Amino acid sequence: MSDLASAPAPAPASAPAPDSAPVPAPPGDHYLIFAVGPSLDFAGKLLELDENAELSVICRPEHLARITEHGQYRRILAIRQNAPLDEVVALARTVHAMRPVTRITAFWEQDQDRAAAVGAALGVATHSPETVRLVQDKHEMRERLREAGVEDTRAERAYGEADLLAFGESAGYPFIVKPTAGTASFGVTLVHTPQEALAAYRTATGDFPGIARLGVLAEQYHTGPQYSVEAFSEAAEHVVVAITRKYSDPRDMVELGHVLPAPLDPAAREAVEAHVTRVLDALGVEFGPTHTEVVLTGEGPRIIETHLRVGGDEIFNLAKDATGVDMIDFQARQASGLKVLADIRAILESAREPRCEAVWYTAPEVTGTFMGLAEADPGRTDPAVTVLLAEGSELTGLAGSFTRIARARGTAPTPEEALEAARSTVGALSFVFHVSPPPRDLV
Repeated sequence: MSDLASAPAPAPASAPAPDSAPVPAPPGDHYLIFAVGPSLDFAGKLLELDENAELSVICRPEHLARITEHGQYRRILAIRQNAPLDEVVALARTVHAMRPVTRITAFWEQDQDRAAAVGAALGVATHSPETVRLVQDKHEMRERLREAGVEDTRAERAYGEADLLAFGESAGYPFIVKPTAGTASFGVTLVHTPQEALAAYRTATGDFPGIARLGVLAEQYHTGPQYSVEAFSEAAEHVVVAITRKYSDPRDMVELGHVLPAPLDPAAREAVEAHVTRVLDALGVEFGPTHTEVVLTGEGPRIIETHLRVGGDEIFNLAKDATGVDMIDFQARQASGLKVLADIRAILESAREPRCEAVWYTAPEVTGTFMGLAEADPGRTDPAVTVLLAEGSELTGLAGSFTRIARARGTAPTPEEALEAARSTVGALSFVFHVSPPPRDLV
């Protein structure tokens, strides 16, 4: 006889006394959140889904300023960027002992390795440590894609300038040099000559905000138009939400503009979607949003890199406005335990008026101090314009995504019209710079 069958029947419920205390609401999930993205109220989204949820955060000290809704978190714990994973796990176990963690999520890129390590230690579902490692270490990603037969882009780690020169001799010029772990185009150089290779190594080994130093990577440069694929996964099934056409500076590879849906013929679109699906499968991606950058070469799509997050540079907002799919909202819903892929498909398959969204950036080659928009510039009140740098910022040229000065949005029925609207708006802006003259020898 089973324990269930032998258990005594429950006593009949009795009506509560009129003056009895109200029955407390059942406790909600306890979320342990890592990698809080900038300017996005993820806590509010989770609490909208479950008002009884308890939220804890483990983050880097420099990210505390991002957490503006402190009252919505039960606890906020900061730990330095270079802390070993076992120290982070120990801290998470302390939180878990106070109240068991039921869900772990990382809404942005940084510290996803921490979230994965803690999830494995506590037995709470999240991305596997292996998947995070493959995505964040670009050399490991190349090796896995080669082993899986997805593509064979040549890539080698570089431990000094001599390694880059050797790569150039064997693989040919041009080639790409970049940090093995990186984002926002920091430290990326397209190398055409041995002299440029020496400078590229120094650039790739520089200090970049929030990026772990995993070394330098030299990899084959693919020619062709660049795209990013905004996808969403659930139970290892992937749905492409949008394909974005990307425009990058040819020297520094910093992205200057995006438009979606990308102007692609059906065959090219199918090839890009199929290739990205194979990439996500090979890397073991099972859930959540992904942002995968590809080059459409003459031999077919080739991957640049992928990320376990929504696309930056306003791409997630472009996708929401163009397709109706709010990837941030669906990420929160999925993090709360809801199934979302059917709803995403329903939105994508619904009838909508053609709408294309574009964004364009400006980064004048000026060295000095940024003083803001000119006093009479209409961009001061134009909702399509966003100034990205604070007044008083020092300008060093185009050295990464965070060195761009301003951006403008454009909306139109076609990609070409949306791009033109964004480019013409940002191109008409007037800025004020304080430029110090170089010292001169006096006779």
